[in-house]
Amino acid sequence: MDALDLARWQFGVTTVYHFLFVPLTIGLGVYVAGLQTAWLRTGKEHYLRLTKFFGKLFLINFAMGVVTGIVQEFQFGMNWSEYSTFVGDVFGAPLALEALLAFFLESTFLGLWIFGWDRLPKRVHLACLWAAVIGSNLSAYFILAANAWMKHPVGYEVVDGRARMTDLWAVLTNPTALAQVPHVVAGSFVVAGGFVIAVAGYRILRERGLRVLPGRRTGQAVQDATVPMRGVPDMWRTSLRAALVMTAIAGAVVAGTGDLSGQLLHEQQPMKLAAAEGLRHDTAGAPFSIVPGVEVPGLLSLLSAHDPGATVQGVDDIQARYANAFGPADYIPNLPVVFWSFRVMIVFGMATVGLSVLGLWLTRRRRRQRGGTARPVPGWFARLCVLALPLPIAAIISGWLLSEIGRQPWTVQGELMTAASVSPGVSLGEVAITLAVFTVLYGVLALAEGVLLVRHVKAGPELPPVENAPSGTVPARPDEARLTPTLMY
Repeated sequence: MDALDLARWQFGVTTVYHFLFVPLTIGLGVYVAGLQTAWLRTGKEHYLRLTKFFGKLFLINFAMGVVTGIVQEFQFGMNWSEYSTFVGDVFGAPLALEALLAFFLESTFLGLWIFGWDRLPKRVHLACLWAAVIGSNLSAYFILAANAWMKHPVGYEVVDGRARMTDLWAVLTNPTALAQVPHVVAGSFVVAGGFVIAVAGYRILRERGLRVLPGRRTGQAVQDATVPMRGVPDMWRTSLRAALVMTAIAGAVVAGTGDLSGQLLHEQQPMKLAAAEGLRHDTAGAPFSIVPGVEVPGLLSLLSAHDPGATVQGVDDIQARYANAFGPADYIPNLPVVFWSFRVMIVFGMATVGLSVLGLWLTRRRRRQRGGTARPVPGWFARLCVLALPLPIAAIISGWLLSEIGRQPWTVQGELMTAASVSPGVSLGEVAITLAVFTVLYGVLALAEGVLLVRHVKAGPELPPVENAPSGTVPARPDEARLTPTLMY
């Protein structure tokens, strides 16, 4: 093992860790903004309580994402100076737009939203949150546009060994970026939807005095002002339904943009497509491999070129062509990782979307002639919601591994190889020390994040004072009666 191997491990570990928070921040921000919009339009108090509750979870995750993202930038100078030298003139524009426009828009208006409760007019306060949400999505766009340029470089020329941008618009409208951005953002909504579904499922079980795993009851049921009396809405069912809708719609977008991405891989990154399918040789009417030994004839050609008879290039034949074009080298990525990442992404993503569709069916309203009442959430389904929390996270992480490892051994497709990107003066010991430090630091941060999220979810939403509660409600538990009359943070 040399410095290059450890530098790749370090960047991979920190990137995957950072990517745990980014999708949840993007999707959860939109979800919270939707809840506050519903409160402003309807005036129903349970929407405000949900806004406050999930807003805190959003802020905890946002703060952790910012902290872990800073480390990414330092690595470009520490371990990847040759890469930074090559791409700096191209990446300067989109990353500057991300920092100066998107991030400042996001952070400024998020600060106004945090401290603006009961200080700003309701519509202005809501607009601040939507501005912050737009900023986070713009930030994702600029970063993904830069990432897409590494996979399909456009709008540039190489001068004195460095890439020089010739067309900013071409970089920002790169077809790879236009497919990748909605795919990743929609995947972020699936992750956030899965997170909310799990939280709502847990709260439903808790209020019924049930455990997440089947067994004896936990004791007395907790009634967080959820269904205190006839006519008062079940806010956890409301939050669950909203998340189920968001997940189902986002899943459809992920599937559509994934199909477009597959066509682009066929044209721009054939090695990644071949590695994802374990296809060794150029094949007309290429089959889709579900698992090794189980294939669907012609399906890969149909998905990648919309032609069941189209020829899909194979790993070994691409290797020979690349060796002739770029010189002798190993141009094949890690086949097992790419192959299985693709399948984990598909299976776990489909399972999450399937869970949302099942939930929408189970919680649908009864027929009008039966009063149109809402169906209760089955206990077994609430448990399933909690246990399914890792599925969307594993799916989007696997998709990111497929995207980045499948591009190897290139950092910039066809222009710069990973072996030529590492800093020349960095030693194995130096990278090992920083890798160990970052791993320990990130482990501590993960523990802190987990503790904060779990404590907040277990505590539940802030409740109105008992003296203001409607007649017939069950008094709030002492550890949950924390809300002031103005519902302030």
